[in-house]
Amino acid sequence: MPNSTAPPPPLPPRPPRGTLQLPAVRQVGLTAPLHWLALGWRDLWRCGAPSLLHGLLLALFGALLLWVAGECFWLLAGAFSGFLAVAPVLATSLYALSRALERGEPADWRTIGKTWTRWQYSRFAVHGGYWSLVRFGVLLSLAGTGWVLTSAALITLLAPQPVHTPLDFVRHVVLAPGGHLFELWLTLGALMAAPLFASSVSAMPLLLDRRVDVLQAVLTSWQTVLTNPGAMALWAALIMGLTLLGMATALLGLIVVLPWLGHASWHAYRALVDASTLPERQPPEGVR
Repeated sequence: MPNSTAPPPPLPPRPPRGTLQLPAVRQVGLTAPLHWLALGWRDLWRCGAPSLLHGLLLALFGALLLWVAGECFWLLAGAFSGFLAVAPVLATSLYALSRALERGEPADWRTIGKTWTRWQYSRFAVHGGYWSLVRFGVLLSLAGTGWVLTSAALITLLAPQPVHTPLDFVRHVVLAPGGHLFELWLTLGALMAAPLFASSVSAMPLLLDRRVDVLQAVLTSWQTVLTNPGAMALWAALIMGLTLLGMATALLGLIVVLPWLGHASWHAYRALVDASTLPERQPPEGVR
């Protein structure tokens, strides 16, 4: 009778400590982000309910923020723009769904559950690599919180009148006479957003897909931006524009926009990074 408590097969050995193995980065055309969006749109509707539920939950969270904050738009202005900092973390399951479609596997609720349970196995088998995704998520959350606090302080201290509503923001920040407050707000936001985008644009899918640490993932992500500055600038603009469009429709558009961008981000990672030389994060076949 077979022993049901036999240990699972071992994973491939990790590279020696002190070595930093980075995957190759590909150069893509300027309009490549449009192709990623097309592939993401296809995946969105092939996955159906699991993808749209992600968007619905995030839209409901945004509505909850609006309801709780009430007339504190001085805080919400940074919260909604800072949302983009943590978006790569929230899209993790969407990457898993697109990966399943790419492999010809079912992309459903079980795919999400199996991805996370298999990943949990690495908590015990991959010498601490389990925590890479968690650490990176915490770092992005801290960065987003930092921007929320910076934005709130800037608006509260420099706006000529209190900012309680979106209309107040337009009057006293965007159209503030002489003080250039809106330009300063945008500049600070861009200075914080640019390194965050460069650090995370392909890092989170790579962390999910391969056994790498945070430093490897971040350096690879920066390399994709430095190798493809034009395409990545367009990709950042598309992410920002589509997210703002979703917010402008009373958050309803986010139900579709956010999972769409999540699926497209997986295809961006696959187009930009050749991770075939790195070990997969999932354990060997037979581990559940």
